[in-house]
Amino acid sequence: MNYISKDPLLEPYINFSKSIIKHYAKSFYFASAFLPKEKRLATYVIYSFCRYVDNIIDKPRKRTKEELTNELDSIKDELSKAYKYSESEHPILGIFIKVINQYQIPIEYAFDLIEGVRMDLIYDRYENFDELYKFCYRVASVVGLMMTYILGFEDKRALIYAEKLGVAMQLTNILRDVKEDKENGKIYLPLNEIREFNLTEDDFINERFNSNFKEFIIFQVNRAQAYYEESKAGIPMLDKDSRFAIYAALRIYSGILQEIVKNDYNVFKGRAYVSTSKKILILISEYLSNFFRK
Repeated sequence: MNYISKDPLLEPYINFSKSIIKHYAKSFYFASAFLPKEKRLATYVIYSFCRYVDNIIDKPRKRTKEELTNELDSIKDELSKAYKYSESEHPILGIFIKVINQYQIPIEYAFDLIEGVRMDLIYDRYENFDELYKFCYRVASVVGLMMTYILGFEDKRALIYAEKLGVAMQLTNILRDVKEDKENGKIYLPLNEIREFNLTEDDFINERFNSNFKEFIIFQVNRAQAYYEESKAGIPMLDKDSRFAIYAALRIYSGILQEIVKNDYNVFKGRAYVSTSKKILILISEYLSNFFRK
């Protein structure tokens, strides 16, 4: 196996990937420190590719939708060629392809991610959970699926649970960012469920947090938590040297839901997050739990 850490020419690209995950994904960066070096570096590369594609839409830019669509098309085209020829001079795609090949990760996951980002360019509302699930799968589950190939597994059912964990994390993102998203003209939570709780889009826009809205968020938090619980069954299917990092990442990220609960489910109070001190406590707790699981 051609380890990326063994090629000195790749070191600048790896360091760049590390800086991306450290800036944009503090929780996973925190947990990934407990992975073996080669796996850790490979996850940095996977994440930097995903963030690069995601930022085409997420970062404030002056380009038109047509120009952003063309940019996604160009990336998809270059990715196809890079995969075909196993090389690219693109500073992110080049090393991403090396990792894809090294760990035999299906390239379809990367294409799915691009289409998920395209969905975010086209849609600012989702009528039902089935539609939202498709979006969550494309922008989050496929990231976890690619990571799973790096983490290592023998039982293919691990991929099913990786998909569930990705959905749980994306639902958490959506709940954490309700206020920010509505200010950007987006409401991700299913419209049919909003109506079922006797709410309207106007309640989001004007931040009307009443008893109905609280019950609605409780329902959404419980669903996200259920996906976390389901996903736990897949962690023992991973390589032993990968399990602790994923247990920790799950605990830290699901901790955002607990912060929402502490805010009495008022998602308009501000962005819920898990403090560094709490992350450390979670890691200590998870380390002890992992020790007794052995």
